[in-house]
Parts: sequence; structure tokens; C-alpha cells
Amino acid sequence: MNDRPKIAIYWLGACGGCDSSLIDLGESLLELAEAVEIVIWPVALDFKHDRLAALPDKSLALAIISGCVRNSAHREMAELLRAKSCVVLACGACACLGGIPGLANLRPKGEIMAWVYGEAPTVVNPERIRPERNCEMNGEQLELPEFYDHVYALNQVVAVDYYLPGCPPPLDLLLGAIQGLLGNQPPPPGSILASAKSLCDSCSRNRTKPARMELKTVSRPHETVVEPEACFLAHGVICLGPVTRDGCGGSCLSVNAPCRGCFGPVAGVCDSGARFLASLASLLAPGDEAEFRALVEAIADPAGYACRFTQPVSILGARKLEAEDKQ
Repeated sequence: MNDRPKIAIYWLGACGGCDSSLIDLGESLLELAEAVEIVIWPVALDFKHDRLAALPDKSLALAIISGCVRNSAHREMAELLRAKSCVVLACGACACLGGIPGLANLRPKGEIMAWVYGEAPTVVNPERIRPERNCEMNGEQLELPEFYDHVYALNQVVAVDYYLPGCPPPLDLLLGAIQGLLGNQPPPPGSILASAKSLCDSCSRNRTKPARMELKTVSRPHETVVEPEACFLAHGVICLGPVTRDGCGGSCLSVNAPCRGCFGPVAGVCDSGARFLASLASLLAPGDEAEFRALVEAIADPAGYACRFTQPVSILGARKLEAEDKQ
């Protein structure tokens, strides 16, 4: 009789990077596959939806779910996995925070559809054909999932037990999370399985930061040169390290790119984007009103910068745009 714990791995609205990280576990993944029974993992194994649906409720020890919820098919699978699982792990920035797909919340659904199926320069669609939820083909009725007006993080749709942020989560945290949640002493429910401190606390560039920072200029990364050991913010390049949870290993910083916030807010902060914009405003040091306006205008996309990975769970995410179809 097979008494190995059953797990499910599923990918909702995302790029697949979290699944790639699981595959990158290499030999550790083979060891995991021997210790558990993987009931469903569409990206790697040919197990079907019906097999999952036929299982008794709470028969899975763990469901690892990556990706945001953008349509009704995502919601259906999230609810099914929740019902079948004792523990649900939101894996990656999209599941934990909404991720980069969540930036779509800054535009109405109709505007997005109009761009994708008509206005984008690479689109050839003179008849302006749009996807229809229901249609008939060869005598069969076909149905597409409902495309929601809003992008949701996983815990805005179903109850989540644990969170592992990152885009994607690093291999050591990913393996540690799975082993810990399947072990005899799992962390307290609701835990974020990463450091509570900010990335700045472990960043080697922090020692070059001045005691009092004042920004006379604001530049995008391609507009200036920042030495590999220098603090990005001290050189006017937006870096979310001060408000972003540590745990990524500084992978962006190691290739001389500023932090974009994929690990989400530090402990005690609900909205890292709002916190960062407030702190950034306090650093601006213009000489006069004209310089102030120039500094503000240099921040080309404040919402995109500050909420790149967190829009659905931010203050902005609570605001839902009207979704009128654009003809």
C-alpha cells in the first residue's frame, strides 16, 4: 500500500518560472519524488484534472500553487486544490502578491483587450475579432474561461497556509519550504518562509550609503553608471531594497541591477509600495520648485516601480477600474 504523502504542484496565471525552479532542484527533486506521490504537476507529469477531482477532500498533504488568479479557470483550480489539500503553499511573487501580471489592474479590461487584439503594432486583425466565451465548432460547443476585470493574489481567492515569495523563489528556500511543510514540525500557519528583515540589511552596498541621503537627481538604471559596490539609491537609482524582504540572495544586486521588490514587504509592513514612495519623497532634495518638478517627473512610472510585484495586495489593488469593452 502506498502511504507516501500526496502533493500537488500547479501553475495558475504566471510565466512558469516557479515550476522551472522546482525542476532546477535536480537530484533533490528526484529524492523528493521518491518520498512523496505527486498527484498532479501538468508542466512535468501527465496526470489529469479528473484524477485530482476524484480524490477525497483533504487527502493531499500539500499543494504548491504558483501564479495569480486572472480568470475563472484559475479560480476553479485554486478552489479545487484548496478543498483537496491539508496545506496550501503560495509559491512565488504572483501567488503571494499578484506579481507582475497584477500591473494589469492599472488598466481597464476593455483597454487591455483592445490593445492585444487590435491596437498593438504587431497585431494583424483587421476584423477586430475578439475571443468569445462560447462558440460552436464542428458541431461541438466550446467554452473559454471568464477573463476577470481584476488580477488577484492567491489568498484573495482561497485560504493560504504558507507563503514563499520570490520571482522565482531561490532553490534553497524552495527546498527548505517543501521539506519543512512535509516534516513533523512545520512553521506556524500563516508564515512567510523568508527572512523578516529587509534586503538592505544584508546588502554589501549598504556600507557605501551616506549617513544622510539626499537625492538631487533620479535616474533609470540605463541612464547612469553605478559601480558594483555602490548604493543605488545614493546615486538616484530607484531600488526597493529598504522595503523588500530579504531572502533572494541579492541575485539582482549581484549583476548590478537594483531590487524591484519581488520578495514583498518586510515584516510589519502591509504595503511596501506605499512605504517606499513615502520614504522616497523624504529623500528628494530639490533646490527650488522647478527642480522638484523635474525630480518627480523623472520617476516615469511611480506605481509600476513601487508596486511592480505587489499591486493586487496594495492600496492601489483595492481600487477596481471600470471594465468597459473598447470597440
